[in-house]
Amino acid sequence: MKFQTLSKLQPGDAVGIVSPSFVAPAVFPMEYDLGLSRLRDQFGLKPIELPHAKDPNATHADKIQDLVEAFTNPSIKAVITTLGGDHQIEYIHKLPAEPFRENPKPFFGYSDNTHFANFLFMHGVPSFYGGCVYTEYARQGSMDTFTERYLRAALFSGGAIRIEASPDYNDEDIPWGVADNLGKRRRYQPNEGWYWNGSHDGYGYTWGGCVEAIDEILRHGRPLPTLSAFVEIILFLETSEEIPSSNYVRRVLRALGERGILSRVQGVLVGRPKAWSFEQPHTDDEKIAYAASQRKMIEEVTRRYNPTAPIIQNLDFGHTAPSLCLPYGAQARILSNERAIEIHY
Repeated sequence: MKFQTLSKLQPGDAVGIVSPSFVAPAVFPMEYDLGLSRLRDQFGLKPIELPHAKDPNATHADKIQDLVEAFTNPSIKAVITTLGGDHQIEYIHKLPAEPFRENPKPFFGYSDNTHFANFLFMHGVPSFYGGCVYTEYARQGSMDTFTERYLRAALFSGGAIRIEASPDYNDEDIPWGVADNLGKRRRYQPNEGWYWNGSHDGYGYTWGGCVEAIDEILRHGRPLPTLSAFVEIILFLETSEEIPSSNYVRRVLRALGERGILSRVQGVLVGRPKAWSFEQPHTDDEKIAYAASQRKMIEEVTRRYNPTAPIIQNLDFGHTAPSLCLPYGAQARILSNERAIEIHY
């Protein structure tokens, strides 16, 4: 596999703001303004809203237009999504390849943005899984320093980085759209660290994303890397705020196994599962049980198809906080003897 090299940004550079899924700025403007102010004040960047970033009536064609314009506009040096959602599967196959292949630049998004990240990957353009306006930049109270550190690496510095585990984590929300909540800090709990299974090393390019989005890619027959390409891939997965059952995740993982993907990958990285939502306000004990059930199932299914690839779970990417923006389509190394993971930013 061959990937293009992305340029790093400088203070004062413009970044394009897009809403390729749910148009959150039309519903929660206070948080949106907070996120943009932090891009300006903390990162020294100049947010440029694409025409339909705040348009609640934006069509698929509008979203395509914004993405194309964000990549082809030479004054825009990176593209940042506002949030995820549940829409990209409906139009991602209609995107033209040339504007993105010929104008590679850093793209930040996760969850439903798995679809666009996979599209870029298929055309040799790496990206970053994470770094949305709402969930990272507009964090109530203040941005997580852990999150900010990896965002700065992705935006400005780069290089090979040995990622670390955060000392604490949050997966319990407080409502958006309430002015008094902008200054509140969410509840954080001690982080258990990584769960490591396997003694082999793994080398490859990162590919994956949200389990629910990968399920959609599989069931709708959207393009995937070839089986021969998966020999060079480290798979990464995480689950969303929908808090899917272990049985659901098992079926998606089994689909990857039956397609011959799991047997070929060089390693599996799993993000900490979000175990609380307003619809499912689990107790601490219920959260622990949910995460343990998913963790055990992932090990069992993966080992059925791949006896040797290292499996590391409870990493800090995805739908919980703090969150490192994980390079997508980047060289990574899993060093089991050192219990270390190195990724090229």
